[in-house]
Amino acid sequence: MKQLRLLATTIAAATTILLFSCNSGGEKSKEPAPDSSQSKMAVTPPAQTPEVAATPKTVNVVVVRHKVANYAKWKMGYDGHDSTRRASGLSNYVIARAMGKDSNMVMVVMKAADMLKAKEFASSTDLKETMHKAGVLGAPIVNYEEVIWEDNSKIDQKNRLMISHKVKDYNAWKKEFDDHKQARMDMGLVDRVIAHASGDNNDVSVVFAVNDMAKAKAFVNSKDLKDRMEKAGVEGQPSFFFYSIVQMY
Repeated sequence: MKQLRLLATTIAAATTILLFSCNSGGEKSKEPAPDSSQSKMAVTPPAQTPEVAATPKTVNVVVVRHKVANYAKWKMGYDGHDSTRRASGLSNYVIARAMGKDSNMVMVVMKAADMLKAKEFASSTDLKETMHKAGVLGAPIVNYEEVIWEDNSKIDQKNRLMISHKVKDYNAWKKEFDDHKQARMDMGLVDRVIAHASGDNNDVSVVFAVNDMAKAKAFVNSKDLKDRMEKAGVEGQPSFFFYSIVQMY
């Protein structure tokens, strides 16, 4: 009898430990329940996956915008120049085209391992000749930026809005920007990237995925955004660029 009572006590204690172990933080976990077909005697808790995959550190990028005579011809020239870019520490990241009638306005974003080499490449005669052969029209706009936050989780939506502007103080602007998030979401905009010019954190660019184009266009012209930017210390006229991602590496 003593042995039976001891055995019952041991089983009860083990059951209690198992229950507390399974219930610990249970309400916070967003992982699905284990498949009932799996053995309950050897369940390994799944690893927690963050909801937002954000950049772990600052990423240097070169952003180039220019108009082309023919996109297909330009793309062939761009692809043919890949080995030269890589030799300068540049790797492909995003290729995009402006939305609407100006679809031959192309934006290229490249990650830069060495910003000095990237600037040397951008000013090289070789690049100018390659762009000319590829049908680039006019002088390109080249910006050197530091991506300080990015939601790089995969989404199907390819339409984007980039807003660029100068601010008086980055920290003051960031507070107002964060406080305004719900208003952006209500207008179909989802935060994707925050960046600033290399060496100047008061020259800010933000990128949003656009889930509702009509609402997004109304938002950029709204008094609400104008008032919020003024409160956040935005200086001068902001730049709005709607584009669609063609290729993301």
